Amino acid sequence: MWRCPLGLLLLLSLAGHVALGAKQGRVRRELAPGLHLRGIRDGGRYCQEQDLCCRGRADDCALPYLGAICYCDLFCNRTVSDCCPDFWDFCLGVPPPFPPIQGCMHGGRIYPVLGTYWDNCNRCWQAGNHSAFWGMTLDEGIRYRLGTIRPSSLVMNMHEIYTVLNPGEVLPTAFEASEKWPNLIHEPLDQGNCAGSWAFSTAAVASDRVSIHSLGHMTPVLSPQNLLSCDTHQQQGCRGGRLDGAWWFLRRRGVVSDHCYPFSGRERDEAGPAPPCMMHSRAMGRGKRQATARCPNSHVNNNDIYQVTPVYRLGSNDKEIMKELMENGPVQALMEVHEDFFLYKGGIYSHTPVSLGRPERYRRHGTHSVKITGWGEETLPDGRTLKYWTAANSWGPAWGERGHFRIVRGVNECDIESFVLGVWGRVGMEDMGHH
Repeated sequence: MWRCPLGLLLLLSLAGHVALGAKQGRVRRELAPGLHLRGIRDGGRYCQEQDLCCRGRADDCALPYLGAICYCDLFCNRTVSDCCPDFWDFCLGVPPPFPPIQGCMHGGRIYPVLGTYWDNCNRCWQAGNHSAFWGMTLDEGIRYRLGTIRPSSLVMNMHEIYTVLNPGEVLPTAFEASEKWPNLIHEPLDQGNCAGSWAFSTAAVASDRVSIHSLGHMTPVLSPQNLLSCDTHQQQGCRGGRLDGAWWFLRRRGVVSDHCYPFSGRERDEAGPAPPCMMHSRAMGRGKRQATARCPNSHVNNNDIYQVTPVYRLGSNDKEIMKELMENGPVQALMEVHEDFFLYKGGIYSHTPVSLGRPERYRRHGTHSVKITGWGEETLPDGRTLKYWTAANSWGPAWGERGHFRIVRGVNECDIESFVLGVWGRVGMEDMGHH
């Protein structure tokens, strides 16, 4: 059975599947056409004969090749290649880009990535090169672009709240939170090279839930930076954190808006000190809190504190997640991010196990958290149905489908249905007149 995403790796290898960028110190050679553009197709087994597949940026992986230098390391520039001819198939296990094919190759025919094609009921989701990831290895992508620590066994064993579907209740085949609650569902933010998805996904879900549960009287974009800088108990800011700790902080301390306390940590700097907390709150009675400092953004005066009720875990049955989402708003989901997810550009994602059988470093993955906003389905040519979730990532609007993605639903793809959380915004009657 042919799986189109396998052919996509022709494109992935160009887009920088393992290393998305150029190696420092190779600038001169990169001004010349890439080796493969000169028609060199002798298939020299350089990497295989030398048993070289170096990690990162390794000049000792260099070999002379037809008057040029070629490399067997993971930092080859994919668009103007200085890789040895067998680097792709020997080191990465993907076909070499001869010629550079922008699409899926199947049966001797190239299918451009701008369309969707079916074969034997398998779908080709689109991949592309994201400029935000240029110059990053897979290791760095996992270290800096995710940042949710897998919950402890105690938290993973949280009791699930089961949603009971009424007899005969039928959920719609498609649903999108932004259509049910217009202007109350917020667009994805960009965590940059801050491993803080624990704070971004929590703030994103809380923003939507507070807006929905206040019937639109409060529509804040809540501040991930408030969590990153101030929720420090067993949390590591831009070096990772836990969802249960983030929700505890939102319930007990609360956070201000992103406008009041904007995100500052876009660049990775593991050596530098974490930015200090610039917002604290005190109890006002009845569980409500108020800020004890001005907004870090001096142009904003509104330093209202927003809180939530205790977080709850949903059952992992997709129908229960769907009913909760439709009734109460977007939910938070844990997921495993694999190497091909970084290059997702559109379509219904499912992890393509093309790196199986390769060394472990090519199939690293890490834990991430995202906001599920809806669902849908597509009918395959043979009449079967492909079901999917729609979700918001925190890698900015240029990634994926305007910052969102679709992923196969109902089969726990990438563990996305294994740990799903909901929460209620803490909204009192006095907030209902509050804008």
